[in-house]
Parts: sequence; C-alpha cells; structure tokens
Amino acid sequence: MKKYVDVILPLPLPRNFTYSLPDEGSDEVKAGCRVVVPFGRKKYYTAIVCNVHYCAPTEYEVKEVSAVLDVSPILFPKQFKFWEWLADYYLCTQGDVYKAALPSGLKLESETVVEYNPEFETVERLTDKEQCIVDLLVKEKEQSVTKLEKDSGLKNVLGVVKSLLDKGALFVKEELRRNYKPKTETRVHLTAEAAKEERLRELFDELSRAPKQLALLMKYVELSGFMGENTLEEVSKKELLQQAIVSVSVFNGLVEKHIFDVYEYEIGRLDKKQRGVVELNPLNEFQDRAHEDILACFQQKNVCLLHGVTSSGKTEVYIHLIAEAIRQGKQVLYLLPEIALTTQITERLRRVFGSRLGIYHSKFPDAERVEIWQKQLGENDYDIILGVRSSIFLPFKNLGLVIVDEEHENTYKQQDPAPRYNARNAAIVLAAMYGAKTLLGTATPSIETYHNATVGKYGLVELKERYKEIQLPEIIPVDIKELHRKKRMSGPFSPLLLTSITEALVKKEQVILFQNRRGFAPMVECRTCGWVPKCKNCDVSLTYHKGLNQLTCHYCGYTYQLPRSCPACEGVELMHRGFGTEKIEDDIKTLFPEASVARMDMDTTRTRTAYEKIIADFEEGKTDILIGTQMVSKGLDFDHVSVVGILNADTMLNYPDFRSYERAFQLMAQVSGRAGRKHKRGKVILQTKSIDHSIIEQVIANDYEQMVEGQLAERQLFQYPPYYRLIYVYMKHRNSDSLELMANAMGEKLRVMFGSRVLGPDKPPVARIQTLFIKKIVLKIEPNISMERVRECLLRAQSEILQDERFKSLIIYYDVDPM
Repeated sequence: MKKYVDVILPLPLPRNFTYSLPDEGSDEVKAGCRVVVPFGRKKYYTAIVCNVHYCAPTEYEVKEVSAVLDVSPILFPKQFKFWEWLADYYLCTQGDVYKAALPSGLKLESETVVEYNPEFETVERLTDKEQCIVDLLVKEKEQSVTKLEKDSGLKNVLGVVKSLLDKGALFVKEELRRNYKPKTETRVHLTAEAAKEERLRELFDELSRAPKQLALLMKYVELSGFMGENTLEEVSKKELLQQAIVSVSVFNGLVEKHIFDVYEYEIGRLDKKQRGVVELNPLNEFQDRAHEDILACFQQKNVCLLHGVTSSGKTEVYIHLIAEAIRQGKQVLYLLPEIALTTQITERLRRVFGSRLGIYHSKFPDAERVEIWQKQLGENDYDIILGVRSSIFLPFKNLGLVIVDEEHENTYKQQDPAPRYNARNAAIVLAAMYGAKTLLGTATPSIETYHNATVGKYGLVELKERYKEIQLPEIIPVDIKELHRKKRMSGPFSPLLLTSITEALVKKEQVILFQNRRGFAPMVECRTCGWVPKCKNCDVSLTYHKGLNQLTCHYCGYTYQLPRSCPACEGVELMHRGFGTEKIEDDIKTLFPEASVARMDMDTTRTRTAYEKIIADFEEGKTDILIGTQMVSKGLDFDHVSVVGILNADTMLNYPDFRSYERAFQLMAQVSGRAGRKHKRGKVILQTKSIDHSIIEQVIANDYEQMVEGQLAERQLFQYPPYYRLIYVYMKHRNSDSLELMANAMGEKLRVMFGSRVLGPDKPPVARIQTLFIKKIVLKIEPNISMERVRECLLRAQSEILQDERFKSLIIYYDVDPM
C-alpha cells in the first residue's frame, strides 16, 4: 500500500502539504524526520514530516519525496506540540516556527546553478562582465551563482547572469546544497602489510638510508603504542608531523611506499575537555532562605518569581537549584537575555558542572549549533543548556527546570521575522508541557510578571539583602538643564561626574558610563539651512559613525558618505546633534588620556570573541572605563566598579510607549546595580533635565513597589497589560495611498468583529522602513476572551481583505503581546 507523509515546509504557508514516499526506505520514515521535497517550479526544500499515513489527497496531484535525510527523528513529539502552540498563539505559521527553530545546517537549500549553453551564438557584442562570466563557464560547464561571484570578483553577479539568461547564453539548473559539513581530521595508520611485526622490522632496516622517513615511522609507532600490549591509539596526521618535526613530503613518501594509510575521522566541534569541578559554594542565610522558599513554592505552583535586589547573589541560588534538578535526573534550561552575559555565567557554571553544560546562541558558528542539536538527540546529551531565546527550540528528553534570568528584558521578545514570540512566556509553556518548573529571576520584574505573582498566579520569593550586606549604591541626581544654562557642562559630562571619575581612577577603581545610543551623533544638521541627512529607505535621520566616517541607518543598514558641504545650500557648517557611545569614547579619551577605555555596543561586539575580550579585559582590570549601551546593564558582575554614570536619563523617558516609564526605571536601576558590588558601596551619577520627575525619586530610593503601584493604576484606567492583552496588526505596502485605503478597509472589518476594542489605523513612530510604508491597528482584548476565537476573526478579516484584487500585494502580520 502506498505511504504518504504530511510535511511542514520552511515557508510561511497556512497549511501542511502531502507527498508520497518512494517504496524503498519508506518504513524508516517517522514523524520528526527530514525529507527533501520539490515545491513550486524547480525548487527543493527540506521539510519536516509531521504525519505518516495511507490517504492520498484529492485536491492536488501528489509529488514524490526526493530524498529521506534521517533514519531517526530530529524532533521529539513535545516539540511538535510546542511549535503548534507558538504558531497559534503568535498568529503565524508552523513554517515560520520551523525556520526560526532549526539551525541552517539542518536545512538543505536549493541554490541556483547555471550551465553554459554550448549552442549559444552571440549577435551583439557581450559586455566585459558578461564575457568574464561566459569564460568561467566555458572552463567549468556548471557553477553556482555564489562560486561565479567569488571567481569573477564581480559584485552583484545576479544582474549579469540574468542578462545572459535573457540572451540564451545560459540555462538555470537547481541543485541541492548541503550547508552542514561534519568537522573531521586526517588520521594515520599502518597499512595491513606494514602492520605485520616481521615486515615492520624489515622496514626499519630498509629506511636506514632515509633517516627522516625512519624517524617519522618510529614516531608513529611511539604515539600509537604499536609495540605495547594495549589497544592502538588514534594518531592524527597534524600531531604526527609536529612531533616528528618533518615536512609533508616526507610523510607522502611513506604513503607512496604503502607504509601509511590516511583516513578522515569525524571529531566534531564541541568542547570535549574533561574539567575538574568544584564543590557548591555555601549559601548565606538570606540566599538559603530564598532557596528553601522557592522549593516550597514549587510544591504549589509551577512558576515562581525571585525578586532579588542587584548583587544579592541570585546566580548562586540558581546554581543550587540546578544541582538539585540534576540529582533528580532532570535537565535544566537556563535562559539569558543577552549573549554578552553567557561569557561570565559560563565560567561560573563550568566550575561547578564541568562538561554537563552546553552553550547555545547565534554567535556560535552554525555547524557548532547543529552538533549541539544532534548531541541533545543522543544518549550523551547535556544536562544543562545555557543560552539566549533560541535555546527554547532545542530538543529535551527530560526537562525539569527552566530558569529565566533578568526576565524583564525586552530582548527576550523576537521582533522580526515571525514567530514574534516572547521567550520568557514561551519557556513557561514549554516547561508546563514537560511538567517542569519555571523560575523567573530579576531585580526589576516586568509589571505583568509582578502582577501575576502578587495575585497568586505565580509564587513570589524576595531577596532584599545584597551579598555580604553591602549597601545599595548612593544615587546622586544632577540637573544638567541648569548646568547647561550656566555653561558648566563639559560636553555631556557634569563637573560632579568628572570629579567622581578622576577620584575612581586615582584609587585604581573602575567606571561604567551608560548612554543608550550607539554611533557618534544621532543626527547631523546644516547650521545654515537646517538640512538633515535622511535614509532613502526609511523615515529616519541617519546616525553618524566617526570610525567609519559614514552615516548609517540603524533600521535597514543603508550607508551614506558624510558630504563635505550641504547638498541643499552648499554651506560647509555641518553640526553633530546629540551624542552616542562613540562620541562619549572620543571625549573621555581626550579628558582622561592616561585611562584605558573600551566601548561595548552593537558596533564593537559583532563577533563572539569581541564580547568575550571586552568583558575579560574589564574583569582583569585592563580597562579602566567601560562605555556602553543597555548591554552593560544586563546582570554583568564586576568587582571593582565604584562609579556609574547615567549620562542622560531623559532619552529613556521621552519615548511614545506605555512601557517607557517602567523601562526607564528598570534600566536605571539595573545600570546602578553595577556599582559597588563586592567590597564597598558604589556611587551613581544620574544626569537628567527632568530633576523633578517622580521616577528619579523612585530610582534613588529603589522604590520598585511605588513605581508598580502608580503604573498599574494607570494601565487599568487606559486598558493596558496586565489587565488587557494587546495585539498589533501591521500592514505594509510600497504605495502610501494604497496602504491608507487598505488599512482603513481592514480597520472597518475589525471594528465589525471587535467593536471598540480596535484603535487605529495609525502611523507608528517610524512610518517607513526598507521602502515599505507602515500602518498599525491596536487591538485591546480582555484576558478572558479565547485567543482561538481572536485568531479565527483576524485570519478571516485578513483573507477577505486579500481576496480584493486591489489589496493583493498588501503585507499583513501580527505582533501578539508586543514589547
């Protein structure tokens, strides 16, 4: 009987598709295996089997699976269930979830391969670029576009390929490309003949006239333990050549004489070093009480919030809870909001748990992430996974505990592309599917989490004492509006901040300066006519980056060389407005030439090693002053920081979002928490133009409860979370007039279904990104309304709109629980 499979394709399609299985090998295919399937014209994709059955679909002609990639599933049944929940809750497709979940190396891609047409005769003369491509293809008949680009040295070779296709010089061929290659090393052993003891003795005599070859053979015998009683050791070619101190030609001589055989051995990329582990640190009385309270809380509730002030030793409590889970034979997922944090916490966890710990995040090479995924499927899987939001997609056999550290952070929320999930909320659902417990930890909980804890939905444990009972830092507000008026500011620095930095440097202490804007200047302006350089694709002004001497759009990446004169009036006075981290770094180096200064923002931490180096240098005292964006606020633990400077608190407050007050409090409290952690009380200089704003007082007093109380009253009044659930409906189109028409039509349809719960359509703060105009509709839904019903209504409205010929090219997507 013919077998069929339903598959999930890595495409935003609202349904699964059915393919027939070839008769050969069809018995091995199970749900969770990968298969290669044709889809559309000449395209091949790696699909995930979600169902195996015997029913042929009637509405379309069934194609056959091209190849079966797995003997055993790469997904567990609980992962399918989790994918379904994510797609339903976040109003996207399972294809979107699949694309986000799997490392690229587990997905074969169809890459364009072009083939030269031998019958091609040119009528018109080819351009130099076209001739270059034809010459390459004459030498090698079939080549991928990627290879052609590399060999020809031409940028954007696709345009040239297209013109040659139009002229009939080339054919297009689709060919599967495997992204992931296992890491191997070349190893050596003796040929069957040479491995006989008698023959080996003869070889020693024969090679006496080739002393280097003899030395190499003897070194192999030594390294492999050939003459010993035990089993032979594996010998790598690289190690053998290094130890014998001979050239590759000497080695090749022994291969040609059929003495050595070489073979490739898969070694993998994961760290396999066996490490010694240390005993757990004892908890102090406050930590111990919190630990016991959490365990008691887990008896009644599945989720618990640990609300502990900065530097109270929450990580130590986590380590004891992890040890407890592992003793019970369970796995642990430890989530962090920022890759930068993994560096510090990895060291702490490795000291206690050694090789039981696996790390997973996007700064790792894709091949390494594939190997971690495969390890999690095997018998010898990691007990603890430490990672950022994408770690929730890894396969777990026996998950027992999920820790979400700094749970308030908005980096847990995926913005683009879909699924626009919140890893904190998704982790709670994932844990529930495994019957596991979830611990949310932070010094400044999100208002929704704190509300859930105070109404009894989650457990609540508080840790109010800092480690070694060091006081919270002294926060000194500085009115920079008044200082500007009196002309007493040195650029962005107040006299008090400069004095504090000087004192810290004299005492060999460290300083952190926080400015939540990267680049040199957020804006450039012509003093004569007021011209401001704008992005050609987005509705934003360009940020000036001095190091690159160019203007950059932080939304689409468009760059523009800084002009020498104003293109509007030809004036030469182009002024920098505002200041970013790059400008701060420049100014600090001028003011404190003796100090060692580092900057930590998106521009300086593009690679995994860059993060690690900045943090390691600061920890070891090689850096005196660290300047950074919000990255420096996220749970980093430095022993010798005595001064923290918040350069402009107002940029956080003046943002059109109902969460800006909460976020500003969290950021200021978290940055302040980096000061005076182990040895003495620290000092925070908080510069602001709004000295009388209530938030300044609350940050100084660390009065989180008062901040929450005021915000909850406001949110209840205006129907915001946690009292209502928000869904943003985004619509995008290249034409602003067409978008206006479509958005209004969508708004009307939603009003019929949801009534007064619909606000908009309106323009978001940035109303055009990457040449697409944007409109936004806000839905405010009561928490007791079923999300399933909401989903049905939204998708019905969307399909009705897209059936209208005029609106076919409209892009509609949803952001559920936006941050």
